[in-house]
Amino acid sequence: MAAVPSASERIPVFGNYIDGAWAEGSSGATFDNVNPADTRDIVGRFQASGAEDGRRAVAAAAAAFDGWRAMPPGKRAAILVQAAAYLEANAARFAEELTREEGKSLGLAKDEFLRSAQTLRFYAVEAQTLGGETYPNDDPAMLVYGQREPLGVVTVISPWNFPVSIPARKIAPALATGNTVVFKPSSDAPLSGLRLVEAFVEAGIPKGVLNLVTGGAGQVGPAIVEAPEVRAISFTGSTAAGRQIHKSVDITTRTQMELGGKNPLIVMEDADLDLAVDLTVKGGFSLSGQACTGTSRVLVVPQVRAAYTEKLLARVRGLKVGSGMTPGMDLGPLATRKQLETVLSYIEIGKAEARLLIGGERLTDGDFAHGYYVAPAVFADVTQDMRIAREEIFGPVIAIIEAADYADAIAKANDTEYGLAAAIVTRNPVYMHRFPLDIQAGTVKINRTTTGNLVNAPFGGVKQSSTSTFRESGRAGLEFYTQIKTVYRGV
Repeated sequence: MAAVPSASERIPVFGNYIDGAWAEGSSGATFDNVNPADTRDIVGRFQASGAEDGRRAVAAAAAAFDGWRAMPPGKRAAILVQAAAYLEANAARFAEELTREEGKSLGLAKDEFLRSAQTLRFYAVEAQTLGGETYPNDDPAMLVYGQREPLGVVTVISPWNFPVSIPARKIAPALATGNTVVFKPSSDAPLSGLRLVEAFVEAGIPKGVLNLVTGGAGQVGPAIVEAPEVRAISFTGSTAAGRQIHKSVDITTRTQMELGGKNPLIVMEDADLDLAVDLTVKGGFSLSGQACTGTSRVLVVPQVRAAYTEKLLARVRGLKVGSGMTPGMDLGPLATRKQLETVLSYIEIGKAEARLLIGGERLTDGDFAHGYYVAPAVFADVTQDMRIAREEIFGPVIAIIEAADYADAIAKANDTEYGLAAAIVTRNPVYMHRFPLDIQAGTVKINRTTTGNLVNAPFGGVKQSSTSTFRESGRAGLEFYTQIKTVYRGV
């Protein structure tokens, strides 16, 4: 039951995928996935899984592990390549579903599916080049070498803001290196993750190798992260949730946590201000500010603060807010009612702390009446002690903070518990050289937006933005899913 229409309401009903079969959850309970641009539109009905479903998924993955790890790497790679082709062939249709369930523009949604296909192809090739090494020793009759092996059952838990590309960059390297997977997508955007699993099913992945369970973290989470068969957990989400998962697992369970951010953009006195504004808007308002690497703080030196602010406000006034299905929209809705309420509450906090220059109101007239829309907001006179300068808002809210000079900008940028992404706008080669050395962030950009990363480059944060153990993406993304065994062989 990948998709079965409800007889009475014609709402498609989607099942879990466990041990090679689509099926209802053990309790029979379901939940609805609604369109944030128009909450009258129900995208689909999904299984509200519980502990029993989680245990079944883990057991299926454990049973399938020996067979999957023994499959030649070239055959595993072929399945990834076929799954990538399926995503590409259906990208337009799947993109419409993604836009309906999460709110981003149709163009960004299609790009996400195409990017995910690229990720699968990358790991199909790269995993076949990952090997061990030999170690010199003084005994001519002995060969010492290391060999890489898969861990076993891996649990993948992904968020709603990039519901295909984030699980793709976790699941692809896990499968390519011989692990089996239990995957729980966010309940706020489960259909896109389900389509990713569907691609692997259509590619012929053996039963039990990849399992999908939908539902609330509180109900299904413990069963898929605390089970002794689970050898690793890859999670992307809030720092609070990541910390809770990390505390709940055994010391022998490997964890990879990519968490929150409060990402700065520094605008120096020699900056191209048009570029600075463009990077601010792209980094802070793309995806309605709902990206972990999104720009939320802009640190501007006094020499250009007024001119930068004037240009930014002119640009923000021209931004178009609307459904992601409508061409030409710059911002879509927030993804959920909870997210809407959170963002609106922070805007009220900001009004009490700083000076609101533009936006911040909920949009409810006309086409906005049934959606979660907020006008993009810009605050000025923000200081380091304010909550809007320190706490992750995850919405279209920019805080402008004055910095006396480069040193002050770096000090303020680093004055946060987070360290995910950071950027600077400058023409000065000295600043360009010093910035990667001085900034405390895992992803550093110079004259580029804080958002975005390459499929073939490592991604991750420092401080409270990550467990800082293993990086995602690129060749480094394979390291998390393998362990080294050292072999001493007499010849």
